[in-house]
Amino acid sequence: MSETQDNKLKNMSKSDQELWAMRHSAEHVLTQAMIKLYPGLKMAMGPATDEGLYFDFDYEEKISEEDFPKIEAEMKKIIKQNLPIKKAVITATEAKKLFKGNEYKQEWLDEIAERKEKATVYWTGDEFVDLCAGPHVKSTGEIGPFKLLSVAGAYWRGSENNKMLTRIYATVFKTQKELDKYLADKEEAIKRNHRKIGKELELFAIYDEIGQGLPVWLPKGYAMRRALEDYMISLERRYGYQHILTPHIHKEGLFKTSGHLGFYDDSMYAPLEIDDEKYYLKPMNCPAGMIVFRSKPHSYRDLPIKMGELGTVYRYEKSGELHGLQRVRGFTQNDAHIYCTKEQLEEQVEEVMDMLKIFYNDLGFTNYKFMLATSDPEVKKFQECGTRKEWEWAEDVLRKTLKKKKVEFTEEKGEAAFYGPKIDVLALNVFGKEDAISTIQVDFNLPEKFKLSYINSKGEKERPFVIHRALIGSFERFFAFLIEYYAGSFPVWLAPVQVKILPITDRNLQYARDIAKKLMAEDIRVEIDERNETLPAKIRNAQLEKTPYMIIVGDKEEKNKKLSLRLRTEKNIGEISLKSFIERLKKNIKEKSLEL
Repeated sequence: MSETQDNKLKNMSKSDQELWAMRHSAEHVLTQAMIKLYPGLKMAMGPATDEGLYFDFDYEEKISEEDFPKIEAEMKKIIKQNLPIKKAVITATEAKKLFKGNEYKQEWLDEIAERKEKATVYWTGDEFVDLCAGPHVKSTGEIGPFKLLSVAGAYWRGSENNKMLTRIYATVFKTQKELDKYLADKEEAIKRNHRKIGKELELFAIYDEIGQGLPVWLPKGYAMRRALEDYMISLERRYGYQHILTPHIHKEGLFKTSGHLGFYDDSMYAPLEIDDEKYYLKPMNCPAGMIVFRSKPHSYRDLPIKMGELGTVYRYEKSGELHGLQRVRGFTQNDAHIYCTKEQLEEQVEEVMDMLKIFYNDLGFTNYKFMLATSDPEVKKFQECGTRKEWEWAEDVLRKTLKKKKVEFTEEKGEAAFYGPKIDVLALNVFGKEDAISTIQVDFNLPEKFKLSYINSKGEKERPFVIHRALIGSFERFFAFLIEYYAGSFPVWLAPVQVKILPITDRNLQYARDIAKKLMAEDIRVEIDERNETLPAKIRNAQLEKTPYMIIVGDKEEKNKKLSLRLRTEKNIGEISLKSFIERLKKNIKEKSLEL
Protein backbone atom coordinates (compact mmCIF):
# COMPACT_ATOMS: atom_id res chain seq x y z
CA MET A 1 0.00 0.00 0.00
CA SER A 2 1.36 3.44 -0.90
CA GLU A 3 1.92 6.07 1.78
CA THR A 4 -0.80 8.22 0.19
CA GLN A 5 -3.26 5.31 0.27
CA ASP A 6 -2.34 4.53 3.88
CA ASN A 7 -2.94 8.15 4.93
CA LYS A 8 -6.24 8.18 3.03
CA LEU A 9 -7.48 5.15 4.95
CA LYS A 10 -6.41 6.61 8.29
CA ASN A 11 -8.45 9.74 7.59
CA MET A 12 -11.59 7.76 6.73
CA SER A 13 -14.46 7.13 9.12
CA LYS A 14 -14.85 3.58 10.44
CA SER A 15 -17.81 3.03 8.11
CA ASP A 16 -15.83 4.18 5.06
CA GLN A 17 -12.90 1.97 6.05
CA GLU A 18 -15.25 -1.01 6.22
CA LEU A 19 -16.63 -0.18 2.74
CA TRP A 20 -13.09 0.20 1.38
CA ALA A 21 -12.13 -3.25 2.74
CA MET A 22 -15.31 -4.74 1.24
CA ARG A 23 -14.53 -3.25 -2.18
CA HIS A 24 -10.94 -4.43 -2.02
CA SER A 25 -12.15 -7.94 -1.18
CA ALA A 26 -14.68 -7.83 -4.03
CA GLU A 27 -11.82 -7.13 -6.42
CA HIS A 28 -10.15 -10.37 -5.28
CA VAL A 29 -13.40 -12.25 -5.86
CA LEU A 30 -13.66 -10.69 -9.35
CA THR A 31 -10.08 -11.78 -10.09
CA GLN A 32 -10.70 -15.30 -8.78
CA ALA A 33 -13.88 -15.64 -10.85
CA MET A 34 -12.20 -14.49 -14.05
CA ILE A 35 -9.18 -16.77 -13.64
CA LYS A 36 -11.59 -19.71 -13.37
CA LEU A 37 -13.69 -18.60 -16.36
CA TYR A 38 -10.81 -17.57 -18.62
CA PRO A 39 -7.81 -19.95 -18.42
CA GLY A 40 -4.60 -18.20 -19.38
CA LEU A 41 -5.71 -14.83 -18.01
CA LYS A 42 -2.94 -13.02 -16.13
CA MET A 43 -3.95 -10.79 -13.25
CA ALA A 44 -2.06 -7.51 -13.05
CA MET A 45 -3.50 -5.21 -10.40
CA GLY A 46 -6.78 -4.06 -8.91
CA PRO A 47 -7.36 -1.55 -6.14
CA ALA A 48 -10.42 -0.25 -4.35
CA THR A 49 -11.46 3.27 -5.36
CA ASP A 50 -13.74 6.02 -4.07
CA GLU A 51 -16.53 4.69 -6.30
CA GLY A 52 -15.84 0.98 -6.20
CA LEU A 53 -12.94 -0.96 -7.68
CA TYR A 54 -11.24 -1.99 -10.89
CA PHE A 55 -9.25 -4.98 -12.10
CA ASP A 56 -6.51 -4.86 -14.75
CA PHE A 57 -5.61 -8.07 -16.55
CA ASP A 58 -3.80 -9.46 -19.59
CA TYR A 59 -5.86 -11.72 -21.84
CA GLU A 60 -5.52 -12.39 -25.55
CA GLU A 61 -9.24 -12.67 -26.29
CA LYS A 62 -11.74 -9.83 -26.03
CA ILE A 63 -13.94 -9.55 -22.95
CA SER A 64 -16.94 -7.22 -23.20
CA GLU A 65 -19.92 -6.14 -21.14
CA GLU A 66 -21.86 -9.02 -22.70
CA ASP A 67 -19.73 -11.31 -20.53
CA PHE A 68 -20.73 -9.56 -17.30
CA PRO A 69 -23.72 -11.80 -16.38
CA LYS A 70 -21.49 -14.89 -16.55
CA ILE A 71 -18.74 -13.23 -14.47
CA GLU A 72 -21.21 -11.88 -11.91
CA ALA A 73 -22.78 -15.34 -11.52
CA GLU A 74 -19.37 -16.86 -10.77
CA MET A 75 -18.63 -14.09 -8.27
CA LYS A 76 -21.92 -14.77 -6.48
CA LYS A 77 -20.94 -18.44 -6.12
CA ILE A 78 -17.66 -17.47 -4.46
CA ILE A 79 -19.39 -15.01 -2.14
CA LYS A 80 -22.03 -17.62 -1.22
CA GLN A 81 -19.29 -20.09 -0.22
CA ASN A 82 -18.24 -17.62 2.50
CA LEU A 83 -14.56 -18.40 1.92
CA PRO A 84 -12.15 -17.06 4.56
CA ILE A 85 -9.77 -14.29 3.45
CA LYS A 86 -6.47 -14.75 5.28
CA LYS A 87 -3.32 -12.66 5.35
CA ALA A 88 0.20 -14.09 5.10
CA VAL A 89 3.55 -12.30 5.27
CA ILE A 90 6.25 -14.14 3.34
CA THR A 91 9.60 -13.45 1.71
CA ALA A 92 9.76 -12.02 -1.79
CA THR A 93 11.44 -15.25 -2.91
CA GLU A 94 8.56 -17.36 -1.60
CA ALA A 95 6.08 -15.02 -3.26
CA LYS A 96 7.88 -15.29 -6.60
CA LYS A 97 7.20 -19.03 -6.56
CA LEU A 98 3.49 -18.41 -5.93
CA PHE A 99 3.25 -16.10 -8.94
CA LYS A 100 5.58 -17.96 -11.28
CA GLY A 101 4.85 -17.07 -14.91
CA ASN A 102 3.16 -13.76 -14.08
CA GLU A 103 5.52 -10.97 -15.13
CA TYR A 104 3.28 -8.31 -13.60
CA LYS A 105 3.47 -9.76 -10.09
CA GLN A 106 7.19 -10.48 -10.58
CA GLU A 107 7.79 -6.80 -11.31
CA TRP A 108 6.10 -5.79 -8.04
CA LEU A 109 8.09 -8.44 -6.16
CA ASP A 110 11.39 -7.28 -7.64
CA GLU A 111 10.69 -3.83 -6.18
CA ILE A 112 9.73 -5.32 -2.81
CA ALA A 113 12.94 -7.37 -2.77
CA GLU A 114 14.99 -4.31 -3.72
CA ARG A 115 13.54 -2.48 -0.69
CA LYS A 116 14.39 -5.58 1.41
CA GLU A 117 10.79 -5.86 2.54
CA LYS A 118 8.51 -8.83 3.09
CA ALA A 119 5.61 -9.55 0.73
CA THR A 120 2.01 -9.53 1.93
CA VAL A 121 -0.42 -11.92 0.26
CA TYR A 122 -4.05 -12.77 0.91
CA TRP A 123 -5.58 -16.21 0.42
CA THR A 124 -9.26 -16.55 -0.47
CA GLY A 125 -10.08 -20.08 0.60
CA ASP A 126 -7.34 -22.59 -0.25
CA GLU A 127 -7.13 -22.05 -4.01
CA PHE A 128 -6.74 -18.34 -4.78
CA VAL A 129 -3.94 -16.03 -3.63
CA ASP A 130 -2.99 -12.51 -4.62
CA LEU A 131 -0.21 -10.09 -3.74
CA CYS A 132 -1.87 -7.30 -1.79
CA ALA A 133 -1.39 -5.00 1.20
CA GLY A 134 -5.09 -5.11 2.16
CA PRO A 135 -7.27 -4.35 4.00
CA HIS A 136 -9.94 -7.01 3.49
CA VAL A 137 -13.06 -8.36 5.14
CA LYS A 138 -12.81 -11.67 7.03
CA SER A 139 -14.65 -13.75 4.46
CA THR A 140 -16.30 -13.47 1.06
CA GLY A 141 -19.73 -13.73 2.68
CA GLU A 142 -19.27 -10.23 4.12
CA ILE A 143 -19.19 -8.67 0.64
CA GLY A 144 -22.33 -6.66 -0.08
CA PRO A 145 -24.35 -6.17 -3.30
CA PHE A 146 -22.11 -5.52 -6.31
CA LYS A 147 -22.34 -4.64 -9.99
CA LEU A 148 -19.87 -4.81 -12.88
CA LEU A 149 -20.01 -1.48 -14.71
CA SER A 150 -17.79 -1.19 -17.77
CA VAL A 151 -14.72 -2.37 -19.69
CA ALA A 152 -11.85 -0.13 -20.80
CA GLY A 153 -8.22 -0.26 -21.84
CA ALA A 154 -5.47 0.70 -19.40
CA TYR A 155 -1.70 0.79 -19.71
CA TRP A 156 0.19 -1.30 -17.18
CA ARG A 157 1.00 0.99 -14.26
CA GLY A 158 -0.41 3.96 -16.21
CA SER A 159 2.58 4.30 -18.54
CA GLU A 160 2.11 4.63 -22.29
CA ASN A 161 5.42 2.79 -22.70
CA ASN A 162 3.88 -0.35 -21.23
CA LYS A 163 1.46 -2.93 -22.59
CA MET A 164 -2.22 -2.07 -22.93
CA LEU A 165 -4.27 -4.24 -20.56
CA THR A 166 -8.01 -4.68 -20.12
CA ARG A 167 -9.72 -3.05 -17.14
CA ILE A 168 -13.10 -3.91 -15.63
CA TYR A 169 -14.76 -1.34 -13.41
CA ALA A 170 -17.21 -2.43 -10.71
CA THR A 171 -18.79 -1.16 -7.53
CA VAL A 172 -19.92 -2.59 -4.19
CA PHE A 173 -22.11 -1.22 -1.42
CA LYS A 174 -23.22 -2.43 1.98
CA THR A 175 -26.91 -2.46 1.02
CA GLN A 176 -28.97 -2.94 -2.12
CA LYS A 177 -30.60 0.45 -1.52
CA GLU A 178 -27.22 2.19 -1.66
CA LEU A 179 -26.26 0.27 -4.80
CA ASP A 180 -29.57 1.12 -6.50
CA LYS A 181 -29.12 4.81 -5.71
CA TYR A 182 -25.56 4.74 -7.06
CA LEU A 183 -26.70 3.07 -10.29
CA ALA A 184 -29.55 5.57 -10.68
CA ASP A 185 -27.10 8.44 -10.17
CA LYS A 186 -24.75 6.82 -12.65
CA GLU A 187 -27.54 6.65 -15.23
CA GLU A 188 -28.36 10.32 -14.62
CA ALA A 189 -24.66 11.16 -14.92
CA ILE A 190 -24.57 9.47 -18.33
CA LYS A 191 -27.50 11.65 -19.42
CA ARG A 192 -25.71 14.74 -18.14
CA ASN A 193 -22.27 13.76 -19.43
CA HIS A 194 -20.74 16.90 -20.92
CA ARG A 195 -19.25 14.97 -23.84
CA LYS A 196 -22.67 13.54 -24.75
CA ILE A 197 -24.52 16.86 -24.37
CA GLY A 198 -21.67 18.78 -26.00
CA LYS A 199 -22.02 16.59 -29.08
CA GLU A 200 -25.85 16.72 -29.15
CA LEU A 201 -25.93 20.52 -28.78
CA GLU A 202 -22.90 21.00 -31.07
CA LEU A 203 -20.92 22.94 -28.46
CA PHE A 204 -17.42 21.52 -28.92
CA ALA A 205 -15.56 18.74 -30.70
CA ILE A 206 -12.18 17.04 -30.54
CA TYR A 207 -10.85 15.98 -33.92
CA ASP A 208 -8.09 13.40 -34.40
CA GLU A 209 -6.76 15.46 -37.32
CA ILE A 210 -6.21 18.41 -34.97
CA GLY A 211 -5.00 16.46 -31.95
CA GLN A 212 -6.04 14.67 -28.79
CA GLY A 213 -6.87 16.93 -25.89
CA LEU A 214 -7.17 19.99 -28.12
CA PRO A 215 -10.88 20.93 -28.13
CA VAL A 216 -12.46 23.01 -30.87
CA TRP A 217 -15.24 25.38 -29.82
CA LEU A 218 -18.05 25.04 -32.35
CA PRO A 219 -20.24 28.10 -33.18
CA LYS A 220 -22.83 27.45 -30.48
CA GLY A 221 -20.25 26.60 -27.81
CA TYR A 222 -18.15 29.60 -28.71
CA ALA A 223 -21.21 31.86 -28.46
CA MET A 224 -21.59 30.66 -24.87
CA ARG A 225 -17.91 31.01 -24.14
CA ARG A 226 -17.84 34.52 -25.60
CA ALA A 227 -20.80 35.52 -23.43
CA LEU A 228 -18.92 34.31 -20.36
CA GLU A 229 -15.67 36.00 -21.45
CA ASP A 230 -17.47 39.31 -21.96
CA TYR A 231 -19.16 38.92 -18.59
CA MET A 232 -15.87 38.20 -16.82
CA ILE A 233 -13.98 41.08 -18.44
CA SER A 234 -16.84 43.43 -17.58
CA LEU A 235 -16.87 42.21 -13.95
CA GLU A 236 -13.11 42.61 -13.62
CA ARG A 237 -13.14 46.09 -15.13
CA ARG A 238 -15.69 47.14 -12.52
CA TYR A 239 -13.08 46.23 -9.94
CA GLY A 240 -10.24 48.11 -11.62
CA TYR A 241 -8.56 45.32 -13.59
CA GLN A 242 -6.51 45.96 -16.71
CA HIS A 243 -6.16 43.20 -19.29
CA ILE A 244 -3.22 41.90 -21.26
CA LEU A 245 -2.71 39.15 -23.82
CA THR A 246 0.63 37.36 -24.06
CA PRO A 247 1.93 35.04 -26.83
CA HIS A 248 1.40 31.29 -26.88
CA ILE A 249 5.15 30.59 -27.03
CA HIS A 250 7.97 32.03 -24.94
CA LYS A 251 11.76 31.79 -25.02
CA GLU A 252 13.49 29.12 -22.98
CA GLY A 253 15.14 31.67 -20.69
CA LEU A 254 11.80 32.84 -19.33
CA PHE A 255 11.00 29.36 -18.03
CA LYS A 256 14.49 28.97 -16.61
CA THR A 257 13.95 32.16 -14.63
CA SER A 258 10.49 31.08 -13.46
CA GLY A 259 11.78 27.64 -12.53
CA HIS A 260 9.36 25.72 -14.72
CA LEU A 261 12.27 24.12 -16.56
CA GLY A 262 13.51 21.79 -13.91
CA PHE A 263 10.42 20.90 -11.93
CA TYR A 264 7.59 21.23 -14.47
CA ASP A 265 9.19 20.30 -17.79
CA ASP A 266 7.58 16.81 -17.83
CA SER A 267 4.25 18.59 -18.30
CA MET A 268 5.58 20.92 -21.02
CA TYR A 269 5.66 20.26 -24.73
CA ALA A 270 9.02 19.73 -26.40
CA PRO A 271 10.74 22.98 -27.44
CA LEU A 272 10.66 24.57 -30.89
CA GLU A 273 14.00 25.52 -32.47
CA ILE A 274 13.75 29.01 -34.01
CA ASP A 275 16.79 31.06 -35.09
CA ASP A 276 19.07 28.88 -32.95
CA GLU A 277 16.93 29.57 -29.89
CA LYS A 278 14.48 27.36 -28.01
CA TYR A 279 10.87 28.36 -27.54
CA TYR A 280 8.22 26.57 -25.47
CA LEU A 281 4.44 26.53 -25.58
CA LYS A 282 3.57 28.24 -22.32
CA PRO A 283 2.14 25.97 -19.60
CA MET A 284 1.17 29.00 -17.50
CA ASN A 285 0.49 32.69 -18.03
CA CYS A 286 2.32 33.82 -14.89
CA PRO A 287 5.92 34.29 -16.15
CA ALA A 288 4.90 36.64 -18.96
CA GLY A 289 2.69 38.55 -16.51
CA MET A 290 5.70 39.10 -14.27
CA ILE A 291 7.65 40.50 -17.23
CA VAL A 292 4.85 42.97 -18.02
CA PHE A 293 4.84 44.26 -14.42
CA ARG A 294 8.65 44.48 -14.37
CA SER A 295 8.82 46.37 -17.67
CA LYS A 296 8.29 49.77 -16.01
CA PRO A 297 8.99 51.26 -12.57
CA HIS A 298 6.18 51.39 -10.01
CA SER A 299 5.55 53.48 -6.94
CA TYR A 300 3.57 52.39 -3.89
CA ARG A 301 1.00 54.92 -5.11
CA ASP A 302 0.42 52.75 -8.22
CA LEU A 303 -0.48 49.68 -6.21
CA PRO A 304 -2.51 47.58 -6.24
CA ILE A 305 -2.10 46.76 -9.93
CA LYS A 306 -4.64 44.17 -11.05
CA MET A 307 -3.76 42.54 -14.36
CA GLY A 308 -6.11 40.00 -15.95
CA GLU A 309 -5.56 37.70 -18.92
CA LEU A 310 -7.70 35.19 -20.75
CA GLY A 311 -4.60 33.26 -21.74
CA THR A 312 -4.40 29.92 -23.54
CA VAL A 313 -1.83 27.49 -22.13
CA TYR A 314 -0.60 24.03 -23.15
CA ARG A 315 0.31 21.13 -20.93
CA TYR A 316 1.25 17.65 -21.98
CA GLU A 317 -1.20 15.21 -20.39
CA LYS A 318 -0.97 11.46 -20.94
CA SER A 319 -3.45 10.31 -23.56
CA GLY A 320 -5.04 7.87 -21.12
CA GLU A 321 -5.86 10.73 -18.74
CA LEU A 322 -7.56 12.97 -21.30
CA HIS A 323 -11.29 13.34 -20.72
CA GLY A 324 -13.55 15.60 -22.79
CA LEU A 325 -13.19 19.19 -21.58
CA GLN A 326 -12.25 18.15 -18.05
CA ARG A 327 -8.72 17.04 -18.87
CA VAL A 328 -7.22 18.60 -22.00
CA ARG A 329 -3.85 19.64 -23.38
CA GLY A 330 -4.78 23.15 -24.48
CA PHE A 331 -7.02 25.38 -22.38
CA THR A 332 -7.72 29.01 -21.60
CA GLN A 333 -7.42 30.31 -18.06
CA ASN A 334 -9.27 33.21 -16.49
CA ASP A 335 -6.01 34.38 -14.96
CA ALA A 336 -5.23 37.49 -13.00
CA HIS A 337 -2.27 38.69 -10.99
CA ILE A 338 -2.66 41.28 -8.28
CA TYR A 339 0.49 43.16 -7.29
CA CYS A 340 0.08 44.85 -3.94
CA THR A 341 1.80 45.97 -0.75
CA LYS A 342 1.76 43.88 2.40
CA GLU A 343 -0.79 46.25 3.90
CA GLN A 344 -3.11 45.79 0.90
CA LEU A 345 -3.07 41.99 0.82
CA GLU A 346 -6.04 41.45 3.11
CA GLU A 347 -8.34 43.92 1.34
CA GLN A 348 -7.41 42.45 -2.04
CA VAL A 349 -8.26 38.91 -0.92
CA GLU A 350 -11.56 40.24 0.46
CA GLU A 351 -12.30 41.89 -2.87
CA VAL A 352 -11.71 38.65 -4.77
CA MET A 353 -14.08 36.92 -2.35
CA ASP A 354 -16.71 39.57 -3.15
CA MET A 355 -16.23 38.97 -6.88
CA LEU A 356 -16.59 35.23 -6.37
CA LYS A 357 -19.91 35.75 -4.60
CA ILE A 358 -21.25 37.86 -7.49
CA PHE A 359 -20.00 35.39 -10.07
CA TYR A 360 -21.49 32.33 -8.40
CA ASN A 361 -24.78 34.11 -7.81
CA ASP A 362 -25.03 35.10 -11.48
CA LEU A 363 -24.32 31.50 -12.52
CA GLY A 364 -26.90 30.12 -10.09
CA PHE A 365 -24.37 28.20 -8.00
CA THR A 366 -25.34 27.94 -4.36
CA ASN A 367 -23.66 24.70 -3.31
CA TYR A 368 -19.95 25.31 -2.87
CA LYS A 369 -17.39 25.39 -0.11
CA PHE A 370 -14.00 26.86 0.67
CA MET A 371 -10.77 25.09 1.50
CA LEU A 372 -7.77 26.86 3.05
CA ALA A 373 -4.59 25.07 1.99
CA THR A 374 -1.73 25.77 4.38
CA SER A 375 1.88 24.62 4.62
CA ASP A 376 3.51 21.97 6.76
CA PRO A 377 6.71 23.51 8.18
CA GLU A 378 8.27 20.03 8.46
CA VAL A 379 7.98 19.40 4.71
CA LYS A 380 10.98 20.48 2.63
CA LYS A 381 9.06 21.93 -0.36
CA PHE A 382 7.52 24.59 1.91
CA GLN A 383 10.98 25.78 2.91
CA GLU A 384 12.15 26.65 -0.61
CA CYS A 385 10.63 30.12 -0.92
CA GLY A 386 9.33 32.65 1.55
CA THR A 387 10.30 32.75 5.22
CA ARG A 388 8.38 30.83 7.88
CA LYS A 389 7.23 34.19 9.25
CA GLU A 390 5.86 35.20 5.81
CA TRP A 391 4.05 31.87 5.41
CA GLU A 392 2.38 32.13 8.80
CA TRP A 393 1.41 35.77 8.24
CA ALA A 394 -0.10 35.09 4.77
CA GLU A 395 -1.95 32.00 6.03
CA ASP A 396 -3.39 34.08 8.85
CA VAL A 397 -4.56 36.75 6.37
CA LEU A 398 -6.41 34.13 4.30
CA ARG A 399 -7.88 32.52 7.41
CA LYS A 400 -8.96 35.89 8.80
CA THR A 401 -10.63 36.83 5.49
CA LEU A 402 -12.61 33.58 5.34
CA LYS A 403 -13.84 34.16 8.89
CA LYS A 404 -14.67 37.79 8.18
CA LYS A 405 -16.77 36.75 5.17
CA LYS A 406 -18.57 34.25 7.43
CA VAL A 407 -18.15 31.32 5.07
CA GLU A 408 -17.67 27.73 6.13
CA PHE A 409 -14.26 26.34 5.29
CA THR A 410 -11.95 23.46 6.02
CA GLU A 411 -8.25 23.88 6.63
CA GLU A 412 -5.92 21.34 5.05
CA LYS A 413 -2.38 21.34 6.38
CA GLY A 414 0.27 20.48 3.80
CA GLU A 415 -2.04 21.13 0.81
CA ALA A 416 -0.62 24.58 -0.06
CA ALA A 417 1.28 25.14 -3.28
CA PHE A 418 5.04 25.06 -2.75
CA TYR A 419 5.13 28.79 -3.45
CA GLY A 420 2.40 29.95 -1.05
CA PRO A 421 -0.90 29.29 0.77
CA LYS A 422 -4.18 29.37 -1.12
CA ILE A 423 -7.96 29.31 -0.93
CA ASP A 424 -9.64 26.85 -3.27
CA VAL A 425 -13.35 26.94 -4.02
CA LEU A 426 -14.96 23.54 -4.50
CA ALA A 427 -18.35 23.57 -6.20
CA LEU A 428 -20.57 20.57 -5.61
CA ASN A 429 -22.10 19.11 -8.74
CA VAL A 430 -25.58 17.59 -8.93
CA PHE A 431 -24.24 14.32 -7.49
CA GLY A 432 -22.56 15.94 -4.49
CA LYS A 433 -19.06 15.52 -5.87
CA GLU A 434 -16.55 18.31 -5.65
CA ASP A 435 -15.17 20.17 -8.65
CA ALA A 436 -12.38 22.68 -8.03
CA ILE A 437 -13.38 25.86 -9.85
CA SER A 438 -11.79 28.96 -8.38
CA THR A 439 -8.55 29.67 -6.58
CA ILE A 440 -6.84 32.53 -4.72
CA GLN A 441 -3.11 31.99 -4.18
CA VAL A 442 -0.35 33.99 -2.52
CA ASP A 443 3.01 33.63 -4.32
CA PHE A 444 6.37 34.04 -2.60
CA ASN A 445 8.27 32.49 -5.51
CA LEU A 446 7.84 34.41 -8.77
CA PRO A 447 8.23 37.92 -7.29
CA GLU A 448 11.62 36.78 -6.01
CA LYS A 449 12.60 34.89 -9.18
CA PHE A 450 11.79 37.87 -11.40
CA LYS A 451 13.14 40.41 -8.89
CA LEU A 452 9.93 42.44 -8.88
CA SER A 453 9.96 45.70 -6.96
CA TYR A 454 8.21 48.99 -6.33
CA ILE A 455 9.38 52.16 -4.62
CA ASN A 456 7.87 52.42 -1.15
CA SER A 457 6.98 55.61 0.74
CA LYS A 458 10.57 55.86 2.02
CA GLY A 459 11.95 55.90 -1.51
CA GLU A 460 13.34 52.37 -1.15
CA LYS A 461 12.85 49.31 -3.33
CA GLU A 462 10.47 46.74 -1.88
CA ARG A 463 9.17 43.39 -3.10
CA PRO A 464 5.41 43.43 -3.88
CA PHE A 465 3.07 40.68 -2.78
CA VAL A 466 1.53 38.77 -5.68
CA ILE A 467 -1.88 37.10 -5.65
CA HIS A 468 -2.69 34.58 -8.37
CA ARG A 469 -6.43 34.58 -8.90
CA ALA A 470 -8.66 32.55 -11.20
CA LEU A 471 -12.41 32.92 -10.79
CA ILE A 472 -13.24 30.44 -13.54
CA GLY A 473 -10.02 28.45 -13.53
CA SER A 474 -10.01 27.15 -17.10
CA PHE A 475 -12.90 27.78 -19.46
CA GLU A 476 -12.76 24.18 -20.65
CA ARG A 477 -13.01 22.53 -17.24
CA PHE A 478 -15.57 25.08 -16.11
CA PHE A 479 -17.79 24.43 -19.13
CA ALA A 480 -17.68 20.69 -18.46
CA PHE A 481 -19.04 21.46 -14.98
CA LEU A 482 -21.56 23.98 -16.37
CA ILE A 483 -22.92 21.57 -19.01
CA GLU A 484 -23.42 18.80 -16.47
CA TYR A 485 -24.80 21.14 -13.80
CA TYR A 486 -27.54 22.43 -16.10
CA ALA A 487 -27.80 19.28 -18.26
CA GLY A 488 -27.65 21.63 -21.25
CA SER A 489 -30.63 23.78 -20.16
CA PHE A 490 -28.58 26.91 -19.61
CA PRO A 491 -29.76 30.24 -18.18
CA VAL A 492 -30.97 32.52 -20.98
CA TRP A 493 -27.98 34.87 -20.78
CA LEU A 494 -25.62 31.95 -21.47
CA ALA A 495 -27.72 29.83 -23.84
CA PRO A 496 -26.01 29.38 -27.23
CA VAL A 497 -29.30 30.07 -29.03
CA GLN A 498 -31.69 32.15 -26.96
CA VAL A 499 -34.60 32.21 -29.41
CA LYS A 500 -35.70 29.80 -32.12
CA ILE A 501 -38.23 31.10 -34.64
CA LEU A 502 -40.56 28.44 -36.05
CA PRO A 503 -42.48 29.55 -39.17
CA ILE A 504 -45.54 27.35 -39.71
CA THR A 505 -45.40 27.55 -43.53
CA ASP A 506 -42.96 28.80 -46.16
CA ARG A 507 -45.14 31.85 -46.75
CA ASN A 508 -44.36 32.93 -43.17
CA LEU A 509 -40.58 32.77 -43.75
CA GLN A 510 -40.13 36.44 -44.59
CA TYR A 511 -42.01 37.51 -41.47
CA ALA A 512 -39.78 35.17 -39.44
CA ARG A 513 -36.69 36.72 -41.03
CA ASP A 514 -37.90 40.23 -40.25
CA ILE A 515 -38.34 39.24 -36.58
CA ALA A 516 -34.89 37.61 -36.50
CA LYS A 517 -33.29 40.75 -37.94
CA LYS A 518 -34.84 42.90 -35.18
CA LEU A 519 -33.74 40.45 -32.47
CA MET A 520 -30.17 40.34 -33.80
CA ALA A 521 -30.12 44.14 -33.76
CA GLU A 522 -30.74 43.83 -29.99
CA ASP A 523 -27.76 41.43 -29.68
CA ILE A 524 -30.01 38.43 -29.10
CA ARG A 525 -28.82 35.04 -30.34
CA VAL A 526 -31.52 33.75 -32.69
CA GLU A 527 -32.05 31.03 -35.30
CA ILE A 528 -34.87 30.28 -37.75
CA ASP A 529 -35.95 26.70 -38.43
CA GLU A 530 -36.53 26.94 -42.18
CA ARG A 531 -36.82 23.20 -42.73
CA ASN A 532 -39.78 21.77 -44.60
CA GLU A 533 -41.11 20.08 -41.45
CA THR A 534 -44.34 20.10 -39.48
CA LEU A 535 -44.68 22.53 -36.57
CA PRO A 536 -44.70 19.69 -33.96
CA ALA A 537 -41.42 18.40 -35.43
CA LYS A 538 -39.87 21.87 -35.24
CA ILE A 539 -41.04 22.30 -31.65
CA ARG A 540 -39.61 18.92 -30.67
CA ASN A 541 -36.27 19.76 -32.27
CA ALA A 542 -36.06 23.12 -30.47
CA GLN A 543 -36.81 21.42 -27.15
CA LEU A 544 -34.13 18.78 -27.77
CA GLU A 545 -31.75 21.67 -28.39
CA LYS A 546 -32.95 23.10 -25.04
CA THR A 547 -33.65 26.51 -26.63
CA PRO A 548 -35.17 28.76 -23.93
CA TYR A 549 -37.74 30.55 -26.15
CA MET A 550 -39.62 29.43 -29.24
CA ILE A 551 -41.41 31.99 -31.38
CA ILE A 552 -44.15 30.48 -33.54
CA VAL A 553 -45.33 32.54 -36.51
CA GLY A 554 -48.14 31.65 -38.88
CA ASP A 555 -50.74 33.50 -40.92
CA LYS A 556 -52.62 34.69 -37.83
CA GLU A 557 -49.50 36.05 -36.10
CA GLU A 558 -48.30 37.72 -39.28
CA LYS A 559 -51.69 39.36 -39.86
CA ASN A 560 -51.85 40.64 -36.25
CA LYS A 561 -48.16 41.65 -36.27
CA LYS A 562 -47.71 39.44 -33.20
CA LEU A 563 -45.93 36.21 -32.33
CA SER A 564 -46.85 33.13 -30.27
CA LEU A 565 -44.40 32.44 -27.48
CA ARG A 566 -43.56 28.97 -26.15
CA LEU A 567 -40.99 28.09 -23.44
CA ARG A 568 -38.69 25.09 -23.38
CA THR A 569 -40.60 24.03 -20.25
CA GLU A 570 -43.49 23.32 -22.68
CA LYS A 571 -45.49 26.23 -21.29
CA ASN A 572 -47.38 28.27 -23.91
CA ILE A 573 -47.40 32.02 -23.18
CA GLY A 574 -49.65 32.76 -26.16
CA GLU A 575 -49.71 35.83 -28.40
CA ILE A 576 -47.40 38.69 -27.54
CA SER A 577 -45.98 41.70 -29.36
CA LEU A 578 -42.37 41.63 -30.48
CA LYS A 579 -41.67 44.76 -28.43
CA SER A 580 -43.01 43.15 -25.25
CA PHE A 581 -41.02 39.99 -25.91
CA ILE A 582 -37.78 41.90 -26.44
CA GLU A 583 -38.33 43.83 -23.21
CA ARG A 584 -39.01 40.59 -21.34
CA LEU A 585 -35.95 38.89 -22.82
CA LYS A 586 -33.52 41.77 -22.25
CA LYS A 587 -34.69 42.07 -18.64
CA ASN A 588 -34.07 38.36 -18.14
CA ILE A 589 -30.56 38.63 -19.64
CA LYS A 590 -29.65 41.77 -17.68
CA GLU A 591 -30.75 40.23 -14.38
CA LYS A 592 -29.03 36.89 -15.16
CA SER A 593 -32.32 35.24 -14.25
CA LEU A 594 -32.49 31.47 -13.88
CA GLU A 595 -36.18 31.49 -14.75
CA LEU A 596 -37.81 32.01 -18.16
